[in-house]
Amino acid sequence: MIGVVFFALFLSSCRRNLEDKKLLKIDSKPVALTTFTVLADIASNISGERIEIESITKPGAEIHGYQPTPSDLVRASKANLIIENGLGLELWAKKFTASLKDVPRVVLSDGMTPLYIKGDSYNGKPNPHAWMSPKRSIYYVDNLVKAFIAIDPDGKELFISNGESYKNKLRILDLELKQALDLIPPEKRIIVSCEGALSYLADDYGFKEAYLWPVNAESQVTPRRMQSLIDTVNEAKVPVVFCESTVSEKPQLEVARITKATFGGKFFVDSLSDVDGPAPTFLEMQRHNVKLILKGFLPN
Repeated sequence: MIGVVFFALFLSSCRRNLEDKKLLKIDSKPVALTTFTVLADIASNISGERIEIESITKPGAEIHGYQPTPSDLVRASKANLIIENGLGLELWAKKFTASLKDVPRVVLSDGMTPLYIKGDSYNGKPNPHAWMSPKRSIYYVDNLVKAFIAIDPDGKELFISNGESYKNKLRILDLELKQALDLIPPEKRIIVSCEGALSYLADDYGFKEAYLWPVNAESQVTPRRMQSLIDTVNEAKVPVVFCESTVSEKPQLEVARITKATFGGKFFVDSLSDVDGPAPTFLEMQRHNVKLILKGFLPN
């Protein structure tokens, strides 16, 4: 009799476990894993509450030369989607995703015509920082909508609606940035930074660009590069120089000291700030950068 009771309890327990797993499967959300925080914020605006968005790298991380950890691989193996920027940005991601053949991937820069780096060791390679252009970010949104529909077809209408809403915000941001940067006289429009990360923003709003290195994957300040940037700042009488939040500003501070230019602060490009920082979202990141530019060129 006791054995029968235990057997009945065992069957009941099994049924409950199966029911719990079914409920868990029904209630659980798909997980999309992005390579860095900027993409995670954009993706979150499209996914709404239907997809869990996580970033492999944390706020403040340098993403060009990131080294994935074993825990990153575990997280990725359980994801329903891997979201990458492309254009050679996440060189580490190729090895990272090679063992994840069963996990779908989306490359957000697919379909756009990139800008190409001129000169230096990266000559002819695409500049990967296309998200720095609100206009080109629309490609990112469209690719996200398609990818989300593929892993969660029931959310199609929501993803399309959220995508259109966010694209409208990008168009408004584009107009806002253009109106702000138009205040700077055309002959003074040279953005000097550590990395060549603002090429797309410069292209959109009529600026030239000068930098210490083309992409942070290299981050080498040779005497030739330093002297070349110093000459550019002196000859063009550039009043302000900048750096990026994920690298050391020391070389640029030296350029500022030698040329008597002002150091205007740090742009957020490859990473968002913490929630309490000046660039907690992609849209606020763009506004923060333009505020720094305006303050540097038009201090009064």
